[in-house]
Amino acid sequence: MDTNRILAELRAERDRLDQAISALEAVNSTGRRSVGRPPRGAATRSRRGRMSAAARRKLSRLLKQRWAQGKMKPRAEVR
Repeated sequence: MDTNRILAELRAERDRLDQAISALEAVNSTGRRSVGRPPRGAATRSRRGRMSAAARRKLSRLLKQRWAQGKMKPRAEVR
């Protein structure tokens, strides 16, 4: 057995592990913080878009039709 070759392989494996650890730490540090609020100045834009006036009218009309047809049940009273 060649000890120099074994050492070289172990060092190469250590380097690969260090790179993997660094990559995971970089991904983890750029993601959201799991505790507390985001830092000030970090503007987070909502992914939901705003509904246009035409879309609101159409949705209102469709919901009124569903109510008229009896397909929607009234919500249970909250006490």
